[in-house]
Amino acid sequence: MATGYRRLPSVDRLLSHPAMRALAERYSREAVTDLVRQVIDEARQTVSGGGEAPSAETLAERVESKAKAMWQSGPRPVINATGVIIHTNLGRAPLSREALEAILQAARGYSNLEYDLEDGERGSRQAHIRHLLAQLTGAEDALVVNNNASAVLLALAALAQGREVIVSRAEAVEIGGGFRIPDVMRQSGATLVEVGTTNRTYISDYAEAITPNTAALLKVHASNFRISGFTHAPELSELVELGKVHALPVIYDLGSGCLLDTVRFGLAHEPMPQEAMAAGVSLTMFSGDKLLGGPQAGLLMGQKELVQRLSRHPLARSVRIDKLSLAALSATLLHYVKDEAVEKVPVWRMVAAMEKDLKAKARRWAALIGPPAMILKGESTIGGGSLPGEVLPTWLLAIPCTDLPVGAEGLAASLRASTPPVVARILDERLVLDPRTVLPEEEKILVQAVKGALS
Repeated sequence: MATGYRRLPSVDRLLSHPAMRALAERYSREAVTDLVRQVIDEARQTVSGGGEAPSAETLAERVESKAKAMWQSGPRPVINATGVIIHTNLGRAPLSREALEAILQAARGYSNLEYDLEDGERGSRQAHIRHLLAQLTGAEDALVVNNNASAVLLALAALAQGREVIVSRAEAVEIGGGFRIPDVMRQSGATLVEVGTTNRTYISDYAEAITPNTAALLKVHASNFRISGFTHAPELSELVELGKVHALPVIYDLGSGCLLDTVRFGLAHEPMPQEAMAAGVSLTMFSGDKLLGGPQAGLLMGQKELVQRLSRHPLARSVRIDKLSLAALSATLLHYVKDEAVEKVPVWRMVAAMEKDLKAKARRWAALIGPPAMILKGESTIGGGSLPGEVLPTWLLAIPCTDLPVGAEGLAASLRASTPPVVARILDERLVLDPRTVLPEEEKILVQAVKGALS
């Protein structure tokens, strides 16, 4: 073992390796020295366990590998060929060109983020978005925070801290990442009062649960699951009427947030914020990076008095939206104002893609890649906890993998190792790539990546 230790190079000797000198020029000698020490310490552990001492060349390669993994800018761009339009693990909604340009404009210098150019005084960052949301939804006022979870937390903390909030047992849900409505309510200081049963809740259940300590009625859209069969839920209008009778605000967590009627795309109807406002809901909220097709944000809107109470709450500053997301959100909402969302917002462009165009695209990829590539009919999904069970017809590029030495998993891993990584699906021992979620500028890169992986 002592001999093994002696074979290990010193830190200074390894730092003199040409690859380490080049690495130190790209980054800094101090940072590279730390990595060299880590690698040599790991090698000592290998020797202490009875293993062979790695050569200086091997140790230098390990340092380079660690540097590549640790010091690359992230998150890295990837090509989403899964067919899942709002892919949470891949960053949810891709932004429009206009939204990207808005981010660049806001980031490259100063902006009037909280400055009123007309009066020459301090202004509000909410002014950039309030009028757009009011115009699109019919709300009296609006407020934007950093995500929908914080929107729910802020609303409950500002309106119901220390008091009770009534919600249907069927709507005390959990969404991705362990976000649970009951847990959020506890954090806000509100007390959850569940009514009804898992599958059937009536307006009378809400009415019977109201006490002098009730602060609000809460409705949560079950955006990521469905309950079917012997079910019942009160109409939104019933809940609003009950709230009026007892002078209680109705809070509606819409989840995904959808400003377009999904029925026109062959999908089930998704509740819309403008419908909630028309029904008289006091306050509604939804995400910015799902069906809206914008950046991560939580959009709150409703009665002016309630929105103002939320904006004055101390928590509002803790969860406020940053300038880059605000710029992207403003540009995204403008697409809806201009009635160009289907053409300009990538999420809606993908949803609206015609089956014949997807087939032509998959066929073109197969021709460029050559055997064993083929095309087959498939299905795309919305994803992101939106429209559960709803699918869109598509055509897939398929690579049969039964005769490949690496198999489907190996081929998928090879694509993930390409630059940029390509994320695909495996279906019946075939690697499949869905053109619906591949951006036009990514097609050539994807084809080359597949050809490289196959070779």
